[in-house]
Amino acid sequence: MSEPDYCDLCDLPWSTCIHGNPPAPPPPPAARVSTPRASPVTRRKVAPPSAPARVVPRKWTPPDALKADILEVLREHGGNLEQEDLFVALEAALGERLTTADHDKTPEGELRWRYAARRARQALVAEGVMTKGQPGVWSLAD
Repeated sequence: MSEPDYCDLCDLPWSTCIHGNPPAPPPPPAARVSTPRASPVTRRKVAPPSAPARVVPRKWTPPDALKADILEVLREHGGNLEQEDLFVALEAALGERLTTADHDKTPEGELRWRYAARRARQALVAEGVMTKGQPGVWSLAD
């Protein structure tokens, strides 16, 4: 048997020595592909005049859309109507315009369209078109 050759620097056999058997050189770095960067986000408060207004379809009828119908129902019934009677007449007047989501209930358990009608009434009272009057009675202002 022949003795293995030893490294003069670390006294290990050449087959296991780092000096006699250096590790493979690292692979060359991969070519970097530059990706286009997004421009910084700028926030605008108003859309530019050339852009069309974005229309978002509503799931349920907003209170402002019910104002005219509430006033019409009240005028047809002499200007005063109890809340439940008004809701029945208003539902008949609105008919097919109420969506299926309008018939869903709010977290409080009220029908969405009735909630919207009550909100419309509050706005009409604030505008001076209706008065608060008696509890449970919806009245037009004189």
